[in-house]
Amino acid sequence: MPESSDRYSNLDLQDQKLTDYQSELGVTHTRTATLPGFRTASGYEFSGIELEYMTLGRLSPRKDNAILICHALSGNAHVAGIDPETGRPGWWDFHVGPGKTIDTDRFFVICSNVIGGCNGSTGPTSIDPSTDEPFRMSFPPVTIRDMVRAQVALIDSLGIDTLFAAIGGSMGGMQAMVWAIDYPERLRYCIPIASSMAHSAMQIAFNEVGRQAIITDPLWNNGNYDPGGSAPEHGLAVARMVGHITYLSEYAMRTKFGRRVQRPAAPRDIFPVFFSVESYLQHQGESFVKRFDPNSYLYITKALDMFDLLEGRPSSQVFEPVKAHFLVISFESDWLYPPDQSRRLVRALKRNNRVASYVNLETPYGHDSFLIQNAEFTRIVRNYLNRKYESIQDSSAAEKQDARTAHSSSAGTTPA
Repeated sequence: MPESSDRYSNLDLQDQKLTDYQSELGVTHTRTATLPGFRTASGYEFSGIELEYMTLGRLSPRKDNAILICHALSGNAHVAGIDPETGRPGWWDFHVGPGKTIDTDRFFVICSNVIGGCNGSTGPTSIDPSTDEPFRMSFPPVTIRDMVRAQVALIDSLGIDTLFAAIGGSMGGMQAMVWAIDYPERLRYCIPIASSMAHSAMQIAFNEVGRQAIITDPLWNNGNYDPGGSAPEHGLAVARMVGHITYLSEYAMRTKFGRRVQRPAAPRDIFPVFFSVESYLQHQGESFVKRFDPNSYLYITKALDMFDLLEGRPSSQVFEPVKAHFLVISFESDWLYPPDQSRRLVRALKRNNRVASYVNLETPYGHDSFLIQNAEFTRIVRNYLNRKYESIQDSSAAEKQDARTAHSSSAGTTPA
């Protein structure tokens, strides 16, 4: 599907009714990795965990072209291509594929569902081997760093020592930052998009409203609902509706919906006017409950709120080991993760003499700007990745030439 297509302009691919969408990747599949012995930051010992993941493209002989894509709150491992079960495109299909922002003809792409999730990775819906029942709220607290440690184990299992890049938006950007801080020898380039080193009070507040919507739903039952039966769907739907408002800008809301009325009044309506934006939010909520677990929503939003890249340490200590070069991207219209949060990261990197480039895009569509078709975003990220990878290839070729020259000189020298 060409990026210039107006049909899907300014549309993210999650929870949409798309019946004729075509992906250049066709149908793609996820796999499950079973990883032994995992300890969370809270001290809980798993004998093993499962991570659902997807790979696209081919790993180069030098294993130097691997890019880890880290998903945001509601994402999963199915990053691109068509899901064979749902028929839906991956959440970043606009940006991952042949010739796209992240070119699968050049790079080996990896995306995994985070621990604590509900899309194939170990989480609250998983079976606790000590009880043969779902963990539910007995699942241990998870952190962003737990998510990254699980990714490290996955990358190890794939036989990859160093990632060319880690990239992600929102929560995905937090994971990418942790890779650069905690595993400096294993990452060349870090690209956090519309992200933050720590949540502000406002960001925590919106997440708490969502959590309260879930836990005050009578069907939540302290987390002891049946995932296949009566679950707190209303609470989760309201949480998604609140969250979705924060993902858009005022401009996006005005141009998409304005004050348009969706349909004539119906007997079921409490009020005689039903606005288009009301219909949109209700659809987002109804779609979300079909693919996400309420307890996972509680765990992951709390992990977001608890994240603090510095953890009370001076920035000089935190950034001292960093070797990765950063490309930090923000969006001027993003009021959920405002540009100033990205600028703080860039300032901290530069104060500590780390290599960082920063771009603030004027895209008017809010936080979701990294999910939609976005020509300027595509150009910047694609050019950055391609240019940096070509420089690695050039360096490798130069090293080989130097080695051949040195060997030739040595072979032609006669000892005195």
